[in-house]
Amino acid sequence: MDPRIRKLAKVLINYSLKLKKGQLFKIQGELVALPLIQAAYEEAINVGANPYIQVIVPDTDEYFLKKARDAQMQYISPVQRTEINKMDALLAIWANQNTKYLSGVDPKRQALRQKSRGPLMKTLFRRIADKSLNWVGTQYPTHADAQEAEMSLTDYEEFVYRAGNLHLTDPIKHWKKISKEQARLVKILNRVKKIHVKSAKTDLKLTVKGRKWINCAGTENFPDGEIFTGPIEDSAEGFIHYSFPANYGGRVVEDIRLEFKKGVVVKESAGKNLDYLKAMLNMDKGSRRIGEFAIGTNYQIKQATGNTLFDEKIGGTCHVAVGRSIDESGGKNQSALHWDMVCDLKKGGEIVADGKVIYRNGKFKI
Repeated sequence: MDPRIRKLAKVLINYSLKLKKGQLFKIQGELVALPLIQAAYEEAINVGANPYIQVIVPDTDEYFLKKARDAQMQYISPVQRTEINKMDALLAIWANQNTKYLSGVDPKRQALRQKSRGPLMKTLFRRIADKSLNWVGTQYPTHADAQEAEMSLTDYEEFVYRAGNLHLTDPIKHWKKISKEQARLVKILNRVKKIHVKSAKTDLKLTVKGRKWINCAGTENFPDGEIFTGPIEDSAEGFIHYSFPANYGGRVVEDIRLEFKKGVVVKESAGKNLDYLKAMLNMDKGSRRIGEFAIGTNYQIKQATGNTLFDEKIGGTCHVAVGRSIDESGGKNQSALHWDMVCDLKKGGEIVADGKVIYRNGKFKI
């Protein structure tokens, strides 16, 4: 086994999840991620937890979305309801054998399935917010994901592990240092009332008064590196152009531009997969509102790869997610959708807070 996999497992179990003796711990991922599944399982046993594994089979997902009746699509298993209320910790490993396996599925059926899972997602977000459930999602490098990033597997592995600072002797110590610096920024931003994001193709105003900024330093996503909040739901005015392709549900949408009035997307355009974008935005009442505004702070990630986990963390970017708010931030928007889309601010972009420039050309000025 690549020694970096065991190093990653130790960080996930001991730093991200802070797994404890006796806790019920779920590990989920595709079979292609077996080395990390195994390493995480062994580390969990070593700390005295009670781990169990769910292997995701993409072929069954594809068949279900193509063939299941509406009643089956909307059915929620009592086993899933029990699980989401009982588990103490969750590790979601993202690893693909085929990144395009849902390309032949009707987007409206994907939206229906996502909407039907809304109650489960609501419980998940609530438990994460009230700290009764610890969770972390991470990437395991595969050939398919490397191809998506237009890299060799060796280069992609280096990219993934370096983004998590696993090249350092003590990555946990480094993530604690990042957390401390971001806590300083969060303390300042928690006093801000209005945000104005500007770049060559973006002019978007948001109100964040009374909302809480959250410090993300490897405890829920890994790798990590962002600070975010939930804007006032009816405050978004203006437009934003997303610099990088946006990936959601196995589909990639490119050259997205969203225009907002009174907090709602009133006009959308895209250079690729516009029908899919429209289907997602029309998922439910909350899917056309903003659920999250965030600033990426991971400067180890130097390029977009089409993977939101990494792209939204790129140092020098912001991302505005449509759909559900993250409860921790005080956001109130409800939706089965939460789709992060990334805007590059490194070349001439700036963020103005209450009339003062706090961020320019991809760097904080505070």
